[in-house]
Amino acid sequence: MSAMTLSPPIDAPSASPETQARRLFWLSIGVFFIGGFLSASVSLLVPQLRSVLSLDYKAVLLVQLAFHSSYLLFALPAALAVVRIGYMRAIAFGLTVMTAGCLALVLAQGMRQFLLVLAALLLLSAGQTVLQIAANTVVTVIGPSRRSAFRLNLLQGFNSLGTVLGPLLSAPFLLANIAPGSRAEMTASIPFIAIGAVLAMLSTLYVGHRALLAGASEGTGNTLPQGWSRQIFAVLGDRRLLWGTVAIFVYVGAEVTIGTLMTNVLMLPERLALEPVSAGRLVSLYWGGAMVGRFGGAWLMTWIPEARLLLYAALGAVALTVGAVVLPGAAGAVALIAVGLCNAIMYPTIYALAMPQDSRRAPLASMWLCMAVVGGAVVPILTGTAADAFGLLPALLLPALCYAVIAAFAAMCVRRPQGESAE
Repeated sequence: MSAMTLSPPIDAPSASPETQARRLFWLSIGVFFIGGFLSASVSLLVPQLRSVLSLDYKAVLLVQLAFHSSYLLFALPAALAVVRIGYMRAIAFGLTVMTAGCLALVLAQGMRQFLLVLAALLLLSAGQTVLQIAANTVVTVIGPSRRSAFRLNLLQGFNSLGTVLGPLLSAPFLLANIAPGSRAEMTASIPFIAIGAVLAMLSTLYVGHRALLAGASEGTGNTLPQGWSRQIFAVLGDRRLLWGTVAIFVYVGAEVTIGTLMTNVLMLPERLALEPVSAGRLVSLYWGGAMVGRFGGAWLMTWIPEARLLLYAALGAVALTVGAVVLPGAAGAVALIAVGLCNAIMYPTIYALAMPQDSRRAPLASMWLCMAVVGGAVVPILTGTAADAFGLLPALLLPALCYAVIAAFAAMCVRRPQGESAE
């Protein structure tokens, strides 16, 4: 089978590498920001729907299953789409699908149909799958590889800014008047109407800049090797990529689980006994820790090797999550919120450490790393099942175990620096 190439944009002069990098960075800020805002707002649907529809934890956490399962279902076609149409067009396409998903979610909320809400979230996530593969990969392959983790951490800081503002701005619309049987669908739709408008604007900007990477050595001339279909599984022969995929799976699962259940944890009498809106807004501190940590982590990486910093963060997350279970009252609540600070550098650092040195393998490697985001569907469901059986606080030990797996991956990378991964 002949190699597939990323189609170069037409009728556009090639920009200098410096201009390409600068424009791409500014465009990427909007994408990473709205992605964080959207994810945090979707998490608030869990306490809202649990109260309004009187669902148990296992049932209502199907929200996260729907929102993250598309990473498993659509990662391969998304990766192939990136290869065929190029990074910029793929990002524009992903943003357009997400816009349609937001509109579908607004309609599903108005119709008060839980199954339609799940279907809308699946559509929304399908677009985000394309976006994740294209946006994350282009940031890592455009520019010096040794700075890829730094660049991705810096942009993830803007993603965290979105996750901070998401609960602050969306909670009053999503969590006010959520008594069982209440009808506040129009108010609850406002955040997703606003998000859809921003996504549509960003899609238009990317269409206008679709020729940005014309002539770039990476991105518009990237190729998959001959017999790429056989390489889909063969690429996992890279031990670092294989375990990095596992690490992404458990990281996203743990982060989503804690961010989703934190509102309910803070409402517990044995923690802070807050009312829903206040608890939902306080979740912004969890995401705020990730924001501060990502900007700070980008700076720390100029002093501390990336893998070692990841190891410290993972061990800290294990300790804090266990502390959230065993410490009483406000101490346990503070420990759980502080996990966000440890989460800060995990996703971009794991992603960068796991990527193969051969940039031709980047789309396939990115596909596997993106598929691993399905952990955000699996781990919350497992934790919700444990919460129904044993209680909400003991169930948090499952995310703690996830962070222990990340610590093991980081330790492996410390022992085997980048460029020495066995294949």
